[in-house]
Amino acid sequence: MRGLEGFLGADMILEEMTMEEFRRALKKTRTLALPFGTVEAHGAHLPLHTDTLIIREVLKEASKRVPFFVAPALPYGVCTSTGGHPGTLGITPETLRRFTSDIVKDAYRKGMRNFILISGHGGGLHVNAMREAGEALVEELKGIRLAAFSIYEVLGKEAEEIAETRNDSHAGEMETSSVLFLAPHLVKGRSREEYPDFPKPFIVKDKMRRWKGAVWGDPGKATSEKGQRLFEIMVERVVELIRKAGRVR
Repeated sequence: MRGLEGFLGADMILEEMTMEEFRRALKKTRTLALPFGTVEAHGAHLPLHTDTLIIREVLKEASKRVPFFVAPALPYGVCTSTGGHPGTLGITPETLRRFTSDIVKDAYRKGMRNFILISGHGGGLHVNAMREAGEALVEELKGIRLAAFSIYEVLGKEAEEIAETRNDSHAGEMETSSVLFLAPHLVKGRSREEYPDFPKPFIVKDKMRRWKGAVWGDPGKATSEKGQRLFEIMVERVVELIRKAGRVR
C-alpha cells in the first residue's frame, strides 16, 4: 500500500482515492474543497463547462502545493442572465442549497471539519445560495470552518492588471485566456466583443434579447500567457485560504 506521501498532491482528488487512502489522508488534513461550476453558454467560442473546467483545474493544482481533499465539481449552477441561451442547463437556488448542505453534512460525518465552497461561476443568486447554505451549516455543525465564494471575489488588483478590457467578465478576455491556457483545443475562434444591455435595477424576462452573444468583454484580446498568469494567481489565493482554514485533527 502507498504511504501517505504517495497520494498527497495530485492524488488528493477525492473520487480517485480508495477508502483506505481516504482514511489515512484524514490524519494529514480535514479540509475539503467543493468546486461549483455550470453548464452555461459562454459565447460561441468557449465550451459550456468553462466555469467547471477553470475551478476544477485550479483546485487540482493547489492540492499539489498544500494538502486538502478536492471533491468532484457540481457541474450545474444557478444561471439567470444566460438562462435562455442555447446549451445552458441550470438549477434553482433551492437545489444548490440542498446539494451543498447534504454534501457538507455527510463529509462532516466522515471527519471533515474545514470546508472551502468555491465557485468558478460568479452569478449573484448562485453564490448567494452557496452562502445561505453555509450560514445554516455553521450554525448546525459544531467546530467547522467554512468559506463560500466565487474565485473572482478573491483575486484582487493583481488579476485586474492582467486584463486590457475594462469591465471584462463572462466569456471575455480573461475567461477566454484561461481556457486557452488550460484547454486550447476547446476554444473555437473568438466571439465578437459584447456587453449586456440590462436596464438595471429592473429585471427583464427576455434577457437574451439584450445579451445575444453571451459575452461580456473582448475575447479578441485573450492570450494563453494571460491565462497562465491568472491561473497562477487563482492557485495562490486558494492555497492561502486552505492554509488559513487550518488543519483540524
